[in-house]
Parts: sequence; C-alpha cells; structure tokens
Amino acid sequence: MSPEPAVAQFDVHGARVVFSGRVGGVSDSPYDTLNLGILTGDERDSVRENRSRLAARLDLRPEQVAMGWQVHGTDLLEWEAAPVGGGYVDPGAELPKVDGHLTSSRGVALLVLVADCLPIALVAQHRVAVLHCGWRGLAGGIVENAVGRFEEPPLAVVGPGVGQCCYEVGEEVLTAFEDLPGVTDGRMLDLRAVAERKLRGAGVRKVQHLDACTSCHEDLFFSHRRDGPETGRQAGLVWLAP
Repeated sequence: MSPEPAVAQFDVHGARVVFSGRVGGVSDSPYDTLNLGILTGDERDSVRENRSRLAARLDLRPEQVAMGWQVHGTDLLEWEAAPVGGGYVDPGAELPKVDGHLTSSRGVALLVLVADCLPIALVAQHRVAVLHCGWRGLAGGIVENAVGRFEEPPLAVVGPGVGQCCYEVGEEVLTAFEDLPGVTDGRMLDLRAVAERKLRGAGVRKVQHLDACTSCHEDLFFSHRRDGPETGRQAGLVWLAP
C-alpha cells in the first residue's frame, strides 16, 4: 500500500498553506507517484486518484479546490465560491488561463501546480492568494498585481522551487532582472531571491520560505529542468480555515 501524500503545512493568520511533494500517489514512472498535472502525458485516472488522495490528506473535498490553466502570465482570478465542475475534480477540463488566484471566502482552496517555478501563498486576516511564479510572471509583475489586491499587506510563504545551484539562464532572463543587484551569479539566477525582493518591494513585511531546490531533490519533487517535459507536477495551496 502506498504511503500518504507527503506535504509540508503552515498555519498562518488563520489560513493553511500546503506544499505537496511527489510521494504518496499511484502514477507510474516518469510521473511517480503523486503527479497532480494532466498536461504532460500521465494517465487521467491516475491524476484523478492522486488529486483525490491529496484532498483527503488535507481534509478537503476535491470540489473545494480551485485552479487554472497556467500560462506563465500575470492574470489573477477572484473566487467567491468553490468551482462548479472544476478542473481539479475532472483532470483535463477546460480551465481559465490564469497564474494566480485570490479569495475572501472560506471553504475555497486555491491551488497552483509547479515543477521548478515557485508557489507563493499570500495571507491576510480575511483574504488569501496563491501564485505560480516563474521568471516571466515575476518579471511581469504578478507579485505586485496580487499584493495590490489586498487591503492590508499580506504575509507570504514561498514554497520549493529550482535553486540558484541549478538555474542557468540566458540573456533575456538576466536582462529582465538587471535592476535587482545580487540575484545572479554569472548566468545562475536565484529565483527565490527575486521573489523575496519583489514581495518586499510590494509591501510584504514577513516572508517565510520552504527553501528546497526541486532540481536537487529527485526523491521529493518533480523538476522540469532536471527531467524535461515528461515529468509530474506538485502543488502549492492556501485556504482560509473554517
């Protein structure tokens, strides 16, 4: 029998923040085992079971989970209620093309999928958001867009992502962050440092990190940079506790 889905959990201002790993699902290699993404070739029934297992591990109903089709952009979606026939329940369902979600409603769990990009949760007393942050989204202002949708500065929790040790980038990426001294070492980009600087610059006063490199830890995380396009996805989630 496979183990329970492995997660890291944080309680922040009456909200729960969770980052999943790759352990505790049913998918076969190269998606072994807790793959939550459907767009890279895994079997739909396996992804559905993995998502169901993760929801049960978190005491959530799959119908409570809101997600989007991520396009490395900066658009955000406000959720006033749980999705009707949402894509978390039905892997492969048509989804809004957004890379961030916000809600002030209890009972709505917001989710982003990642495999090297940073999942960032924002938490205020009565409002939460979750962001899918690769270099394009960070350069485009997704953090600033999201923080600007809060009436008070939120707290931030940044989950696992590719570390500077494994993230060699080209001139386009280096140029995008040339206004942030210290985030590069030669051609190696510190995406986590970029996120920290963006969050602080937007007014976030407290930033907590689960500082683990997805590319280094093959036993714990999926990584597109390490494995290529045929790999799975883990998740970052946030919701207001009942």
